[in-house]
Amino acid sequence: MSSTHFGFEDVPVEEKARRVAAVFDSVASRYDLMNDLMSLGLHRLWKRYAIGVSGVRAGQSVLDLAGGTGDLAALIARRVGEAGLIVVADINRAMLEVGRERLDDRGLVGSLRYAQADAERLPFADNRFDCVTMAFGLRNVTHKERALESILRVLRPGGRLLVLEFSQVSVPALRPLYDLYSFRVLPLLGRLVARDAESYRYLAESIRMHPDQEGLKGMMEAAGFVQCDYVNLTAGVVALHRGWKP
Repeated sequence: MSSTHFGFEDVPVEEKARRVAAVFDSVASRYDLMNDLMSLGLHRLWKRYAIGVSGVRAGQSVLDLAGGTGDLAALIARRVGEAGLIVVADINRAMLEVGRERLDDRGLVGSLRYAQADAERLPFADNRFDCVTMAFGLRNVTHKERALESILRVLRPGGRLLVLEFSQVSVPALRPLYDLYSFRVLPLLGRLVARDAESYRYLAESIRMHPDQEGLKGMMEAAGFVQCDYVNLTAGVVALHRGWKP
């Protein structure tokens, strides 16, 4: 039986998706609050930067994968306008429902569509989107290489992928402090705020199991993306990777 990692734990491949779903079912209602607390609000700046350099223009079609509670979609909507299209996709129904409710409350309805979808098997036509974004979701995918190939398929030639994800801290002196924060403070916040320490312990572990900056760049190139690059944000706590479909 093949296995994969769920945080630091080895689990059967077919079990990982179920356990990741349980994590996000548990935290969906407090996901945004926890993001603000965990990052001291920096996640909003990271997301704004990502969309600011995305090159997305009015009238374009964008797929926001792992769209969660809609932060990126709200930023993208300002750029594509009513003539554009944003498909917010997430494998987790609870997250998708929270996101849809938040975006509806903000009056962002005209250019938005929603899909419960697995990044490894995207249910969209070839060459459909001008841009695909994915913020803090790729590390939870079981077969990342399949997801990258699926994303490449649905992008139009010349289209681009942006992956915003936790990565490896680039300043060695900061790593012990980051580890202390990740493995002690985050689970405590999870217990106090989301009433779920284990889910946030998994999130900290999943960051450590995710490929580092060069590793993810290499995976994107292996999937067929070209001109791949990345920018470290906040000393490499987060990195923005970009790649284009030839």
